[in-house]
Amino acid sequence: MFTAFLIKYAEIGVKGKNRHLFEDALVHQIKFAMKKCEGKFLISKSQGRIHVEAQGEFDYDEAVARLKTVFGISGFSPVIYAEDEGFEKLCDTVVGYVTDVYPDRDKTFKVHSRRARKDYPKTSMEINADVGEALLNAYPEMSVDVHEPEIVLNIEIREKIYIYSETIPGPGGMPVGTGGKAMLLLSGGIDSPVAGYMIAKRGVKIDAVYFHAPPYTSERAKTKVMDLAKIVSNYTGPIWLHVINFTDIQLYIHEKCPHEELTIIMRRYMMRIAEQIAKETDCLGLITGESIGQVASQTMSSLVATNEVCTLPVYRPLIGFDKQEIVELAEKIGTFETSILPYEDCCTIFVAKHPVTKPSVNIIRRHEHNLDEQIEELVKTALETKELIII
Repeated sequence: MFTAFLIKYAEIGVKGKNRHLFEDALVHQIKFAMKKCEGKFLISKSQGRIHVEAQGEFDYDEAVARLKTVFGISGFSPVIYAEDEGFEKLCDTVVGYVTDVYPDRDKTFKVHSRRARKDYPKTSMEINADVGEALLNAYPEMSVDVHEPEIVLNIEIREKIYIYSETIPGPGGMPVGTGGKAMLLLSGGIDSPVAGYMIAKRGVKIDAVYFHAPPYTSERAKTKVMDLAKIVSNYTGPIWLHVINFTDIQLYIHEKCPHEELTIIMRRYMMRIAEQIAKETDCLGLITGESIGQVASQTMSSLVATNEVCTLPVYRPLIGFDKQEIVELAEKIGTFETSILPYEDCCTIFVAKHPVTKPSVNIIRRHEHNLDEQIEELVKTALETKELIII
């Protein structure tokens, strides 16, 4: 029945003179999303509205699912078009719409019209009253309630006339690409994919780096991370995933540094390597899934120690979340079931039995000097042998 969708946005509407740039970015992201749907679609914008029009048959449920992944969309409405063949024909179309969409018509309603075309022969108030009368004549079981109606029938009279009554929530946020680019430290856990999703929601394009430690982590662990990146890419668009072989670095740290500081020192080298890749790829910051106090490496003191090696800003969107809140977000975006698959990442394999929770930056630096003989060469080799996978 539906032939198009009316796209609604929120924040973009207050961008002033730059609004058209954000609208264009949103149109671009919608085009990218709809390419994955069965059928062809024409995406256009006019008079402060963005339209997605089907060019023939299409899978409605699939189209709705794709639009739900486009950041910048606050909501969207399935619409039908009415031919501009006189007001009587418009009333017939609205009655037909109610017939098809609402099998149970024992409901309250109101008609809300917007007349962008001032040459239309009736005012908005007249359209509301006359279409409402036609509906009451067709369906006496319906009744008008202008304050809290169960159905709001929207009629917009523009270059076309379209009718809709439902708004499906979108993910909100800003179109990807309007906020620069950042590098996500992506593990196989629950937190980091959610962190990438949340930063991308603010319009930031996401690339990612994964630290692999064969043979201590299996190829299935790497595949798991690739699967997580693929799920996140449904929202963010293509992700360039940089896979770093971290085994030799971890073994060297394990050999030369105090075991209670292993996690912190490994984390510092991960941040150093991620930042170097970020700078080479024009990223403006790093993203992690850290939450204060969740584990020993995420206490305030530990975060100070890992931050200390970075010159780029580190974005931690989950910093004040508890685990249950993170899990709920992971379930919402579809990453949770993959994240809990039992394939360990390099952090969990080399975790210390009694990790330090209040590390001193000065002490950590002093112990890192134990690595001076080989660490630079190991880092260089890790960067030179990294694998790039485009998700």
